[in-house]
Amino acid sequence: MDLKKLITQQGMKLIQDPRVSQRVSQLMQDERVTKAMMQAFQARSKAQETFDEKVEQVAKRLGLVTKKDVRELKRNMRKLETELRKAKKETEKLRAEADERE
Repeated sequence: MDLKKLITQQGMKLIQDPRVSQRVSQLMQDERVTKAMMQAFQARSKAQETFDEKVEQVAKRLGLVTKKDVRELKRNMRKLETELRKAKKETEKLRAEADERE
């Protein structure tokens, strides 16, 4: 069993204990605890953002494609596909009009 599963299982057992759940509830009502938790979440978010920026910088230096590049390519592909569909419809319309004139 991996560590994450083990910790999750043990945590679930602890949460089911009324004494533990009552204490957790008390802690969550403490402004200092909630403030510390918010700071921890913000720090994690900032660390992830910094990491992602560094990965993108390294990828660009190495000439690799980034997630941002792929997203942009997909967006451009969708735009081109839409334009192609419109052009096909216009061509069909013009052909139909030309056939009617003949």
